[in-house]
Amino acid sequence: MARSPLILAASATTALPGTVFTSARALTENAGGRFDSALARTDDGREVVVRMPAGEEGAHDLAAESRALHALTAGVRALLPFAVPEVLGESGSGTQRVLVVDRIDGYRIDPAQLPKGPGYAPAIGGALAAVHALPASIVRTDGLPVRTSEQVRDDIRRLLDRADATGRVSDDLMLRWRRALDVDELWRFESAVVLGGATSASVVLADDADGIPHVAGVLDWAGLSVGDPAVDLRWLASAPAAADDVHEGYAAAGDRSPDPLLRERARLYAELEFARWLVHGHDAGQADVVDDAVALLDALADGVRGDHIVPDTRSDIDDAMALVESVPPVSAPGRVDTSMQTDAYDPEALSLYLAVERDRAAAADALAAAMDDRANPDAATGALHVDQLPAPDGNDHDATAPVDLEGWGDDAPRGAAADAAEGSDHGDATARTAAASKREPSHAGSTPETVVDDEEDALRASRAALRRWGVSGDPA
Repeated sequence: MARSPLILAASATTALPGTVFTSARALTENAGGRFDSALARTDDGREVVVRMPAGEEGAHDLAAESRALHALTAGVRALLPFAVPEVLGESGSGTQRVLVVDRIDGYRIDPAQLPKGPGYAPAIGGALAAVHALPASIVRTDGLPVRTSEQVRDDIRRLLDRADATGRVSDDLMLRWRRALDVDELWRFESAVVLGGATSASVVLADDADGIPHVAGVLDWAGLSVGDPAVDLRWLASAPAAADDVHEGYAAAGDRSPDPLLRERARLYAELEFARWLVHGHDAGQADVVDDAVALLDALADGVRGDHIVPDTRSDIDDAMALVESVPPVSAPGRVDTSMQTDAYDPEALSLYLAVERDRAAAADALAAAMDDRANPDAATGALHVDQLPAPDGNDHDATAPVDLEGWGDDAPRGAAADAAEGSDHGDATARTAAASKREPSHAGSTPETVVDDEEDALRASRAALRRWGVSGDPA
């Protein structure tokens, strides 16, 4: 049973001997029931926050919070553009630990209500960037966890193995996650000081005299460590409307080298929260938790089917053709229910995945159109048939023999003099005609250093096809 505010205030007197509390009221902190919290007022007018753990898990987290706040010395706090809770008093241990910190005035916004546009979202992104810019020595000096990119990757691998061992994760999801795990580029990031799982509710906001919001403070330091910065952005899966603005604010305020796959890892971490929930329920023997996690995982699998966390960016022609062939016929899209009915993963979050799918389909359609144009040179683009081309110099217009197109260069007709000039390289006209169907066309003036683009390659391939057609076709 949760402790009442009066009991918490009475317990706080052991952490702040000699302090008289004049009032206390309940404080809701979106802590998932891990703590019993109260906002108490002292006889000198101060307002303080009193916390006690609600169970063993909360006891561990409250001890970690206390340790992290003590690690943030006055010198470290001076590096941050916002306030950090200060420990005023502490007593007890385990489930009887009492932690008293000062209150930071302001308000907080849940991820689902975070609006897009200038103001809140960029400010929150900038605050997270400031945390990630702290010196890693702060964490190392106090013996807090430090993980390299490879250690983070190993942690994810172990989580996937444990989730897979339950037999309750679909093959599609497991394949999706393991494919992301195997992408080396995804795990080439620079470790940084992180909060270990911040959300927009961890940030205290205040408005200045002009009504412009700014970050007044940051709460929830229990996960302070060195690790992947993306872990502090995974909550954006529940705030799709503001995600772009948060990332823009983060990039603008940061002084670290760009991380091109930051968003993809944050997306992966958000999905893996369901796997963690499943493993927790399985290990604790809580069937209701397992059933809830399985329902969430099944809904997630439906929402991301056919999608990859890290898109395949290979650009060779075979993959391009395979992509075109995989595009289904254009039809009216049906309505997809992506609701997951959970606070941890907002139902609207999957709209981001659907938007990505629409953009990718549009790109595939454009590629298909371009490939059609290249494959049909006589289409509406104005290309000419072979029999529409003027005869090259030295050929009889009325002759019935196959037309020798070797006299045609890339840009202009070549006469007999040009053929004679190239005789040492290519032989006589008859030899050129016989070999035309077995080799690619020669290009006058080309050198090994000449660089051609894809469009020019396509045009030259078309010319080669025209030559082969003209040589081997029926007599005119």
